[in-house]
Amino acid sequence: MRVPVISVDDHLIEPPDLFDGRLPAPLQAGAPRVVEEDDGSQAWLFEGNRYPNVGLNAVVGRPREEWSMDPARFDQMRPGCFDIAARIEDMDRAGLWASLCFPSLVSGFCGAVYSRAQDKELGLACLRAFNDWHIDTWAAYAPERIIPLQLPWLADIEVAAAEVRANAARGFKAVSFPEFPARLNLPSIFSGDWDPFFAACEETGTVVCLHTGASAWAPLPSPDPPFELLPTFFPVNALLSAGEWLWSGVPLRFPRLAIALSEGGIGWVPMLMDRTDYVIRHSASGTESTAWPTDLLPSEVLRRNFWFCSIDDPSAVVQRHVIGLDHIMVESDYPHADSSWPETQRVLLENWGALPEDELRAVAAGNAARLFRHPLPPVDDWRS
Repeated sequence: MRVPVISVDDHLIEPPDLFDGRLPAPLQAGAPRVVEEDDGSQAWLFEGNRYPNVGLNAVVGRPREEWSMDPARFDQMRPGCFDIAARIEDMDRAGLWASLCFPSLVSGFCGAVYSRAQDKELGLACLRAFNDWHIDTWAAYAPERIIPLQLPWLADIEVAAAEVRANAARGFKAVSFPEFPARLNLPSIFSGDWDPFFAACEETGTVVCLHTGASAWAPLPSPDPPFELLPTFFPVNALLSAGEWLWSGVPLRFPRLAIALSEGGIGWVPMLMDRTDYVIRHSASGTESTAWPTDLLPSEVLRRNFWFCSIDDPSAVVQRHVIGLDHIMVESDYPHADSSWPETQRVLLENWGALPEDELRAVAAGNAARLFRHPLPPVDDWRS
């Protein structure tokens, strides 16, 4: 183990007992619960809707020939998917010092299922139950190893802002937000409606994480693509969302807001920087648009407000200083099919191992530790 790693994009599979006893008594019966299906699989049931355990969400430790989109059972998953003690052991196996964990199944990546609940009181109670479990059980087991991530209440922006402030006081460092809120029939990023929420995030230092796929949308122009096209385009989602957030003016109105593009890769970043700077000097010239009321170049705002996350981007390493070395972080994506686990250290060193030691350590863990205000190992001796 050459250097400690902080993975800024891992996932947890919500355990079957997550909601037990965590809702107000009158609402407890309506909480999501795991049910047995006729085909032998298991699924979450919430407000009459079923959310299956998709197999590719939990494949670590299984032979590749067994990977599939078929629904799975909890007893077919590696325990580290949903058990925090086993997760810490698996982190040790891969040389992961700390992890930021997004949900996977019934919650989705940003908790949209709760905000869309027919019974909004129940939906908010479920969202709070997830956040309570995450901070009190998942993160509390080993606080130095888990970076607390909250889900937002998307149904009411003022309530969402209040939740961010309250959760920051409890120790949450980040919030998972849809990269394209309009795709969830929410106010768009251009509307300005979300400003109270972003103000709360900026005020509390809460990092806004935009996870690829959180809005349940992908840029697939044809109606019948093969499955492989979807993960191929994960970085395209990040490119589109970064462009939208940049031109929305959000990072200009909130200059201290930190935005992390989770599972988005980094190879596209120099192209976006070049193109947006060119647009300012050419395509946007002579218009009456007030979308960019600053002397800063778009590339400068990207390097200031945005952080970029890499699993495996070997061709982009040579452009690290164009992107901004201090804004590049790494991820292992445990336990999804994209995951580098248990070879995270090997993948890291294949991509970044030739860098000077200070640059390697910054990308592996230092940048994430600074962004999420998370400690590095007290004894930094990971060589073995």
